[in-house]
Amino acid sequence: MEFRWQLKPESNQRLCSVSRDGGTEPGSAAWARTCILAGSRASEGRILRRGKRKELYFKNLSRQKQIMEKNGNNRKLRVCVATCNRADYSKLAPIMFGIKAEPQFFELDVVVLGSHLIDDYGNTYRMIEQDDFDIHTRLHTIVRGEDEAAMVESVGLALVKLPDVLNRLKPDIVIVHGDRFDALALATSAALMNIRILHIEGGEVSGTIDDSIRHAITKLAHFHVCCTRSAEQHLISMCEDHDRILLAGCPSYDKLLSSKNKDYMSIIRMWIGEDVKPRDYIVALQHPVTTDIKHSIKMFELTLDALISFNKRTLVLFPNIDAGSKEMVRVMRKKGIEHHPNFRAVKHVPFEQFIQLVAHAGCVIGNSSCGVREVGAFGTPVINLGTRQIGRETGENVLHVRDADTQDKILQALHLQFGQQYPCSKIYGDGNAVPRILKFLKSIDLKEPLQKKFCFPPVKENISQDIDHILETQSALAVDLGGTNLRVAIVSMKGEIVKKYTQLNPKTYEDRIGLILKMCMEAASEAVNLNCRILGVGISTGGRVNPREGIVLHSTKLIQEWSSVDLRTPISDALHLPVWVDNDGNCAALAERKFGHGKGVENFVTLITGTGIGGGIIHQHELIHGSSFCAAELGHIVVSLEGPECLCGSHGCIEAYASGIALQREAKKLHDEDLLLVGGMSVKTEETISAVHLIQAAKLGNAKADSILRTAGTALGLGVVNILHTMNPSLVILSGVLAGHYVNIVKDVIRRQALFSAETVDVVVSNLADPALLGAASLVLDYSTRRIY
Repeated sequence: MEFRWQLKPESNQRLCSVSRDGGTEPGSAAWARTCILAGSRASEGRILRRGKRKELYFKNLSRQKQIMEKNGNNRKLRVCVATCNRADYSKLAPIMFGIKAEPQFFELDVVVLGSHLIDDYGNTYRMIEQDDFDIHTRLHTIVRGEDEAAMVESVGLALVKLPDVLNRLKPDIVIVHGDRFDALALATSAALMNIRILHIEGGEVSGTIDDSIRHAITKLAHFHVCCTRSAEQHLISMCEDHDRILLAGCPSYDKLLSSKNKDYMSIIRMWIGEDVKPRDYIVALQHPVTTDIKHSIKMFELTLDALISFNKRTLVLFPNIDAGSKEMVRVMRKKGIEHHPNFRAVKHVPFEQFIQLVAHAGCVIGNSSCGVREVGAFGTPVINLGTRQIGRETGENVLHVRDADTQDKILQALHLQFGQQYPCSKIYGDGNAVPRILKFLKSIDLKEPLQKKFCFPPVKENISQDIDHILETQSALAVDLGGTNLRVAIVSMKGEIVKKYTQLNPKTYEDRIGLILKMCMEAASEAVNLNCRILGVGISTGGRVNPREGIVLHSTKLIQEWSSVDLRTPISDALHLPVWVDNDGNCAALAERKFGHGKGVENFVTLITGTGIGGGIIHQHELIHGSSFCAAELGHIVVSLEGPECLCGSHGCIEAYASGIALQREAKKLHDEDLLLVGGMSVKTEETISAVHLIQAAKLGNAKADSILRTAGTALGLGVVNILHTMNPSLVILSGVLAGHYVNIVKDVIRRQALFSAETVDVVVSNLADPALLGAASLVLDYSTRRIY
């Protein structure tokens, strides 16, 4: 085939645009057709005034004309659209309207089968008649029983009945949608009867038996209309001919993105109740998973229990006809859902009304594909339960509860999602699918050989659309409790600090807890405006921490009233988010493992040189806490029995020599003896002498200041040598404001003091701007997916 009608991001083809209200704005496909049929060359010129676009348009128009003549004296293309259930009709209906609107090109035959014709599922064939389509044939193909055997028997019954219908219709092409067992029977019949098949929504991945059926139909189909670029890639990887693949978007989005029903309140009142407000109700739609029916029924039971506990008005749609649906209906009736005052249980809602219901819902819950596909067009929060849609590409509005084994998980998800509003997603379409599909149909050459040719193209780089891997909006709240400041930051998956808040760390427990809660709640609120989705809260604090319980066992003297403090419970209760707590040195090591020099390194040690001296140890990629959570107290390695006193009460610790407090102490001594200031330095009367003045004096040639820094660096180096002889890491990372001043001295001490086998260790300065906050964030980003409980 010479041409492929395919949407490319760089094309921005004006001819493929359709106005949101369904009108014929200048430049739209409908307007273009009107002008062409009227023979208006001036209008054609207005549409195609750009050179290459104009050339391509006329070339394809000529191509379509040649194909029609080749197909037999301008013979119309006879298209059979077969629909099996309410879900696939919502995708096929826009195409059917498009075909019906161009009688000069197409003849349309409609075949209805499957659950459309069953009363228990709403006799949904009536909505096809209400849309003014003539149904050529109704085929009763469902064998009742709603178990695995009944599904197989239904496929067999359809295979028996379909040949007669197709023989009478003699279509040029059959349009088949999706991944239903009824659709597999249609595709099998058409393929064996040498009828061309156009498959809608091939190449997608959902994670259940539907995948097998969908891919089987792909192998039978001659032409493919896919909705996403990843689906297109999958089809190419399955050796389908690229020239027979159209990336069009989902046809249902043509209606979704043009629906502007100002009277949506009447629809809400009709289906939910008179006193219900927008964003204050739930739509639930859950189907059985045929590969694990028992578990999916149990999950449905848990879902209903959670919805009852959540106590919001809920519209529950009956499940589809797959094996297990009968048991799910029994669960509904056992729990009295059909008579519960908070619930409305219905078999079917017309698609136009269903659009309005999900567009204005506070949340959509279940495992229907519409939750991860169509609902994204409105930014409505979605809770996707179980594995039925696990492989689907999703917008950031979707929260996966993949192992929904308790009611509490689902209830927690409802609390997280209900009433939220997310950016509208167009992963599955831009509202212009039907014009592309019609052009694609017109380009089909019936004289070409019917036999499929499989291709083996090079596989493009796969772009994962799993929300846990690509959405940069996923973030963590990071809290750093320092000796002086209390800091809270919103940190993205990539380790970028989106926004940071800083306050002085209060002196009392009550004030400190109150300020932490206040700053976290402000940050969480601001995260919504910044389109950051908070996964949890990570807290970095000085002292000894039990990370399993989220309790600060006891702190350093720098943070007062900070022993036996449960941080996890009050913060988790206030924010309804998971909370992790760890020592600041451990957090710095985690930050290096995720974002810094330690990424991919099996064994390394991090030393923080700040107000105090802390550290963290990564052994075999895991953080070492120790039997009583005091591993990696590296600042308290003793390097001299007669050294200065440390805050811990001992003498000669690294921290007593090399910490910011130690250097400040030595700087004050020099200043008191008038030995600190040298030429080019001055200190204001009210200014506090600090380690910064000592470093500045050393740089300006103060020999005593330089000697103090060298002694501090040597003490740190000896501590590192002890670490090398104990842990034998391959990397030592110096972090904190003093790291750059110590690194060369430490390397020199290692060369002089370490065993030969340990001399080859790398010593580097951290390139992370804020390891404490990034480490707190990594507690969340490493151990919480929030979408996978």
